[in-house]
Amino acid sequence: MRRAAVAMAAGAMAVSLAACGSAKESGDKADSSGSPKKGDDIKVGLLLPENATARYEKFDRVLIEKKVKELTGGKGEVVYANAKQDASTQNQQVDTMVTNKVDVLIVDAVDSKAIAGSVKKAKDAGIPVVAYDRLAEGPIDAYTSFDNVTVGKTQGEALLKALGSKAKSGQIVMMNGSSTDPNAAQFKEGAHSVLDGKVKVGREYDTKEWKAENANSNMEGAISALGKGKIVGVYSANDGMAGGIITALKAAGIADIPVTGQDAELAGVQRIVTGEQYMSVYKPYPQEAEVAAEMAVALAQGKSLDSIAKDKVDSPTTKAIPSVLVPVVSLTKDNIKDTVIKDGIYTIGEICTAKYKADCDKIGLK
Repeated sequence: MRRAAVAMAAGAMAVSLAACGSAKESGDKADSSGSPKKGDDIKVGLLLPENATARYEKFDRVLIEKKVKELTGGKGEVVYANAKQDASTQNQQVDTMVTNKVDVLIVDAVDSKAIAGSVKKAKDAGIPVVAYDRLAEGPIDAYTSFDNVTVGKTQGEALLKALGSKAKSGQIVMMNGSSTDPNAAQFKEGAHSVLDGKVKVGREYDTKEWKAENANSNMEGAISALGKGKIVGVYSANDGMAGGIITALKAAGIADIPVTGQDAELAGVQRIVTGEQYMSVYKPYPQEAEVAAEMAVALAQGKSLDSIAKDKVDSPTTKAIPSVLVPVVSLTKDNIKDTVIKDGIYTIGEICTAKYKADCDKIGLK
């Protein structure tokens, strides 16, 4: 699926892929040979990490299932499980998939380190593994995600733009994601590379399990510690946490300060329409999901990934993993039409319900 959002960020993709392209000589090397050759009658195990974030059930699962069917003439089966943010549950789900003899696994890890042993069990059973969205440890065969450092840079740049001259007049709060998610560390790295030296970070948190309620509690603590008149903006690593943060800001009587986000969740887009949230990072899920499905089907059928994955990345445990990194776009009220609406993620009707219609009209979203 070709999308305008992808075209807008093609240059950034080329740079990010080049940075990831050189694999180290040492350590294990990813084996992309796949399982013995099979036809279209394959079974793909899909393990997603949680269902609190809307994207996993609304986009990722549906898109992967659709693409697998398309690639296999309707013969391929997707066996699905969601770990609901529990790493132990996800390890058990891998064991079940191995017992049920799936032909390939797509795994979006709850905890990138904790999943390593289960990935090895799958590989020992002859089942190739695609790391999806998060770079799981262990002997994975392929990886697709977004350029996560660039995501953090995009958020940081947007926050600085929104702050303008206020960047030096107060402090920001940084609400990072879960410490068990390797993506969160990369988002943080990218954001700090832009923000450090240009704005003072008054408080910074790694938010347990990415939960909105934990972000809300952290924000309440930050407001109490810093004073509500001292906070000029909030770096939030995703939209779910931004919702909890904005609730805390409202309760403290703080308004009109920029808050970032990520994932272009419907609630996040609606907050952008009203001005409560400044931006989100739009990540074209259809492209990521389609690549994962293509990798999985190829591996299950014993085919090479050379035509799909042109680049390599290294995980802490595996070197030269065939990879595809998808570019991202900064989503503000100015480009809602050209991103999530144009790409068919949401309709104007879904965004501009009665509650948001007046604000939608103000920005020409009708």
